[in-house]
Amino acid sequence: MVKLLSFYQSNQLNAEPMSTKTLYLLPLFFFVFSGCKKNDTPPGEKEYRIQASITVDGLLRTYTVNLPPNYYESKDFSLVIAMHGGGGSGEQFESTSLLTKKADASGFIVVYPDGVKGDGALQARTWNAGACCDYAMTKNINDVNFIRQLITRLTGSYKINPKKVYATGHSNGGMLSYRLACEMADKVAAIAVSGCSMMVTQPCNASRSVPILHMHSERDTNVPVDGGFGTGPSGAYFHPLDSVFNVWSQKNVCTIPNQVATSNTKYTLRKWLGCNNSVTIEYYLTKDGGHAWPGGLPGSWLGDTPSTAISANDLLWEFFQRYQLP
Repeated sequence: MVKLLSFYQSNQLNAEPMSTKTLYLLPLFFFVFSGCKKNDTPPGEKEYRIQASITVDGLLRTYTVNLPPNYYESKDFSLVIAMHGGGGSGEQFESTSLLTKKADASGFIVVYPDGVKGDGALQARTWNAGACCDYAMTKNINDVNFIRQLITRLTGSYKINPKKVYATGHSNGGMLSYRLACEMADKVAAIAVSGCSMMVTQPCNASRSVPILHMHSERDTNVPVDGGFGTGPSGAYFHPLDSVFNVWSQKNVCTIPNQVATSNTKYTLRKWLGCNNSVTIEYYLTKDGGHAWPGGLPGSWLGDTPSTAISANDLLWEFFQRYQLP
């Protein structure tokens, strides 16, 4: 059974660049499989795509799981939790990031959870990353607990190695990834984020050193590299990325900070090395693109053109494969 999903996507309340634009309800449609858990599969047929829900803190939370083609012939799979930007959805992020194609080719499981819907006219989905964003923040939605419960359910239901669970996300989804690194380092082995800043409101007390891959465009005006108020509709103040990396460099006890590893006409790559437990911090700053998933598709009809200098999907998977929980 197929249903038609309509959504607007600023790709975040501080996601898709709005500069002189206003949030619109975009008539952009995606065909997706329906059902709380896909129950129209003929008996005996293998499932590779499952839509399901879980109740956490009294809220019904939804998500979509994609299993790679080799799932039933192998074991010990990695799990990548892929979180959309504010105003998006799991299905939208799957479509615009193209991450499922990478997951199928490389043989890892990916789950696309949905943020909570707001109570405004557009019912924009957001994540509570601390000081951002919108409904999830103002209502203090416990998204950290949601992701923790989701990991518990998925590792108990699928052939996932619990030491190989990773978080990624764009914009508001990337902000939540940073919060998970601070509060759930016992469950998440590494994070990879795009177009975001760290927005936690409490001291970051990560229980271990956390590997971090950050991708950003110098043209991003929604979440400016140097911090400040972006052009998006969130109204949030974003911390400068330099300060974010300084925090994590100290927490990871990196003895060789902020080294330029690559600098060319397309991007600059900086690394923080000599960190505890051989973790690294890697920061790709592209000269093209904007507030969009590098190597993917624009988050909406009004969205920025993604960078073509790097592929977020290739970089995050190469990065994640280096790390697992102790």
